[in-house]
Amino acid sequence: MTVSLEVAEGVGTIRLDRPPMNALDIATQDRLKELAEEATRREDVRAVVLYGGEKVFAAGADIKEMQAMDHTAMVLRARALQDAFTAVARIPKPVVAAVTGYALGGGCELALCADFRIAGENVKLGQPEILLGLIPGAGGTQRLARLVGPSKAKDLIFTGRMVKAEEAREIGLVDRVVPVGEVYAQAHAWAAKLAQGPALALRAAKESIDTGLETDIDTGLAVERNWFAGLFATEDRERGMRSFVEEGPGKAKFL
Repeated sequence: MTVSLEVAEGVGTIRLDRPPMNALDIATQDRLKELAEEATRREDVRAVVLYGGEKVFAAGADIKEMQAMDHTAMVLRARALQDAFTAVARIPKPVVAAVTGYALGGGCELALCADFRIAGENVKLGQPEILLGLIPGAGGTQRLARLVGPSKAKDLIFTGRMVKAEEAREIGLVDRVVPVGEVYAQAHAWAAKLAQGPALALRAAKESIDTGLETDIDTGLAVERNWFAGLFATEDRERGMRSFVEEGPGKAKFL
């Protein structure tokens, strides 16, 4: 399999494994969608790590496969391409990308689908599609602009240039830079901590933030209001408040 899902301690690791560069061909995209949907359904998966291995996250699409496609073929494929990445972005649980080596094109777009990005000191990220006479097609024009702002997104997409670790952190493309050998461990630790939290409240927080970014503030506030009130019907809310009153803040156990 070019993509696998392994679960331990409430953390599901979606691992790309298509040597040497984890090129995202059609079969890999379809498998990614399947596993994102599986991670969404499974109750034993409470947080997710996206990982490509110690050497490379994903160097982009399979260019040879794309070169053989004409306009009609891509019209038929483009929605499925986006749907695969959207399935990852809509996993209703905390998702962290553990990024090493190259994360270019589709690889960068996949990292953008995560809620948090931990990168190795050796990373190079970018959207080089313009150098092929194309634009990003798996969400890059939308998610990158929302993450780093339109001006920085246009710089990266217009030029196709690669961004190294420190610049990526400075512009907000990644959230933390660590030694290469610590990338997965730190990403897993981030996910494992959140896997111990209140699952429904985390889902509510993620959906409220993501929906708010895609709509006007009044609609976003309505989503927040409905989730906020709804959480008062949950056992986790009862447990969390009782623990706060009886033991003080930060001591509630949600599993």
